[in-house]
Amino acid sequence: MLEIEVKARADHLQVKEQLSAMGAVFAGIQHHCDTYFNAPDRDFAKTDEALRIRSVDGRSVMTYKGKKLDTLSKTREEFETPIDGGITRNILLALGFRESGNVKKTREVYRYKGMIICLDKVEGIGEFMEVEIGAESDIEGHRKQIFSFLEKFGIGEEDSIRTSYLEMVLDKK
Repeated sequence: MLEIEVKARADHLQVKEQLSAMGAVFAGIQHHCDTYFNAPDRDFAKTDEALRIRSVDGRSVMTYKGKKLDTLSKTREEFETPIDGGITRNILLALGFRESGNVKKTREVYRYKGMIICLDKVEGIGEFMEVEIGAESDIEGHRKQIFSFLEKFGIGEEDSIRTSYLEMVLDKK
């Protein structure tokens, strides 16, 4: 499965008003604690990959994200599975993986015309909007759909942020 995603800085107060007026459906609030790992045999920062354990309200999921597939969005192959976060962390550490950082955020999730809109308040770095579509193909068409949607908020291709939250948090330190 491909995750076609675009992220940009956004004022949540303004965005929420517009989402409501458009008829976007509020799906809930989540509190994320993401722990990222680096492999013993390569540096994911250099290979443009990510491996994380995400804990949300007592449940954990492990996610592997492959290399970004284009220069405008954060489109990449993604694999995800539910896990026991503590046990999986211990297995990864025993195998030589090392923790590379943590990201804490509050996420408000909305749905609109096949898109998932996430308003993220990330500890230490601010407010963002991520818009994503999961797809098997047609990266270009879905990316155009996302950017067309973002234009309604005054966000253009030049505002797209391809840097991960982890990279931003680590740069801030």
